[in-house]
Amino acid sequence: MAKKKAWGGRFDGGTDRFVEEFTASIPFDVLLYRQDIAGSIAHARMLGKQKIIPRAEAERIISALEAIRKEIEAGKMSFDMSDEDIHMAVEKRLIRKVGKAGGKLHTGRSRNDQVALDLRLYLRDEIDGILALAGKVKERILLRAEECLGVVMPGYTHVQRAQPVLFSHHLLAYWEMFTRDEERFRDARRRANVSPLGAGALAGTTFPLDRESVARELGMDGVCENSIDAVSDRDFVADFLFACAVAMMHLSRLTEEIVYWSSAEFGFISLPDQLCTGSSIMPQKKNPDVAELIRGKTGRAYGNLVNLLTLMKGLPLSYNRDMQEDKEPVFDSARTVKESLIGAALLLEGMAVNEERMRAACDDGFLTATDLADYLARKGVPFRKAHEITGRIVRFCEEGGKRLKDLGLKELRSFHPSIGEDVRDAISLSRSVSLRNTRGGTGPAAVRRRLEELKKK
Repeated sequence: MAKKKAWGGRFDGGTDRFVEEFTASIPFDVLLYRQDIAGSIAHARMLGKQKIIPRAEAERIISALEAIRKEIEAGKMSFDMSDEDIHMAVEKRLIRKVGKAGGKLHTGRSRNDQVALDLRLYLRDEIDGILALAGKVKERILLRAEECLGVVMPGYTHVQRAQPVLFSHHLLAYWEMFTRDEERFRDARRRANVSPLGAGALAGTTFPLDRESVARELGMDGVCENSIDAVSDRDFVADFLFACAVAMMHLSRLTEEIVYWSSAEFGFISLPDQLCTGSSIMPQKKNPDVAELIRGKTGRAYGNLVNLLTLMKGLPLSYNRDMQEDKEPVFDSARTVKESLIGAALLLEGMAVNEERMRAACDDGFLTATDLADYLARKGVPFRKAHEITGRIVRFCEEGGKRLKDLGLKELRSFHPSIGEDVRDAISLSRSVSLRNTRGGTGPAAVRRRLEELKKK
């Protein structure tokens, strides 16, 4: 026999089993139980203070809700499809505990404003967790950047060796990216941290609710000012999912570099065995699976954002059941970002840097060609002409299997008579890096200044 629903008064007969299973969200929205109970406690306390229900009943409801939270945390409360969602599951358990008084908890609210509140509180909590983990990744970046301050590596454009840079400078580029990610998450948190309770189903309520007191108790910054918008808004979810997608993009770029830096072709770093896996057929393999999976999971975050935007794009105001589908993308992206940040912190901490291999790669790639052109320009040669001359020198080296530093002064002067003995210093790796000390540059002094600034923060 079908169980009676809280909304079943208008209906004749039970719900079809397929419909019950198809429409139930309890298998996944059970994750919202802490937020749901916190919101219900604040609502019950307000109902009592406003004398909408007797204070004694409000206190009994609050005590029972706290007990229910402990039951769920201890794994002592079971759920089934007939519960529909976490809100109805908690309410049903509440009524069993305190009797008819439990049914008064829903006075002045709807599942529509209730679920919007739960999701806002959940995002607030998840963002706090993500920010803490992002902070740990940034700490690892600072530590490794300071430790590797003198290490020179090739900087790349178009995945071609371009100019020498400090490895520390390269790492600090990710510090900037993750800082912007933190800003996006904080913005998303601010917009989520507004209470929709009191909107009811869509039109508000006839009960004299004190919406502001509920918001204050929940640590929220205010209340939604339009009841229709309050129950139908999921912009705050899109904000969160966008922040997740961009953070995963940055994590993917970092781990992509870790993958190829750790390959035999590059050999710039090596990863500890405990962060790698092997092959079932090739005994010699040491695969950077953590980095690869972070890179791969980025697609999940992108898909979840598109999922939510597609879900919302055609919905008329106000609430529609389609919006039940907003939760699983949120849960998945939150978990994906947190796990990926943990993995990235481990990779940054565990990688060993091969300074000699990086420097050798700088020697082999004509990385100081721009410095040679600059040298000619300082001798009075127009830069475009200096660029052309340097290009011919590089081609000469390539045809002869030589590096810039292998050329004798006579060979260099054959391309332009203004080249003198001082060209050696001009095209040295160390000088190329050390001269770039403008703010934001790769020079040791500039990078050291930036490190000191960041450590103070």
